[in-house]
Amino acid sequence: MPFRGVFIAVVLGTALVNNAGILEKQMRVDEMDAGRISRVLAANVTDSLLCCREAVRRMSTKYGGAGGAIVNVSSVAARVGSPGEYVDYAAAKGAVNALTLGLSKEVAEERIRVNAVRPGFIDTEIHASGGEPGRVDRVKAFVPMKRGGQPEEVATAILWLLSDEASYVTGTFIDLAGGR
Repeated sequence: MPFRGVFIAVVLGTALVNNAGILEKQMRVDEMDAGRISRVLAANVTDSLLCCREAVRRMSTKYGGAGGAIVNVSSVAARVGSPGEYVDYAAAKGAVNALTLGLSKEVAEERIRVNAVRPGFIDTEIHASGGEPGRVDRVKAFVPMKRGGQPEEVATAILWLLSDEASYVTGTFIDLAGGR
């Protein structure tokens, strides 16, 4: 099955960074059609599950692997709901949170750690696909730190979760949202 949307998955034997995700134009749920909802759920949930499945098949000691670490990229939207903009995206990322928790427990004895980062308003191009390229500038006043985050800040958290320094961390979420 082909992967859709903005998708980055890196499986290097012992690590998966599962950054599958798309969003579409900002709107209320009552304005969304079934096609949009299907696309958003497929890219954010189904593709994440498929990547995790393949990583487990390669990493698990059950299949002869050496173990490893999976980091799913979720979103603070799953906690706040994104009303009037991206409720479908928020719901999909809520499913990624459930995937992270369930899979972390399922494969812990097979030497696989599963965690997630939940970025907030990060200065990336994803906002343009939602119809508002300058969204971070518009909303930064609502962030306690009064700024948007940078992709490098998210990457640093991901690298830590993949590292041996996080060897006793599984089923955990790191919110990167400036206090939001």
